[in-house]
Amino acid sequence: MAKLRGILLGAAAPFIAVACTQTATPPLGMTAAQGLAYCTTLATLYSEYVGDTGEDLGTTYNGGEEADLRARVAIAECEEGNTAKGIPTLQNRLRDAKVNVPPPAAG
Repeated sequence: MAKLRGILLGAAAPFIAVACTQTATPPLGMTAAQGLAYCTTLATLYSEYVGDTGEDLGTTYNGGEEADLRARVAIAECEEGNTAKGIPTLQNRLRDAKVNVPPPAAG
C-alpha cells in the first residue's frame, strides 16, 4: 500500500508543482480588486437566478438547485484570485441560463 501511495504521489507531483507556481491574475484592464468585485457580482447573480452557490464569495444560500460543477470551479478560481479564468466561465454559465450579464464596472 505504501508503495502504491508513493507511485501515485510521484505521478501527481508535476501537476501539483504547476498548480502551485501559477499566479493569480485579474482580467486584462482590471485590477485584482476590480476582478474580484466583478466575479462576486457574477457569482451573486448565478446564485440568485441559476443555482445555489452556498456561501462562496459572500453569496448566501437561497435553497435552490445546487450550482453546476463548472460554475463552482469558476467561483473557486475567483476565490483564489484567478479572476481571469473564473469570470469568462461565470459569464458563459449566466448567458446559457438566459440571465443578463452586466458589463464590468469602468475602472
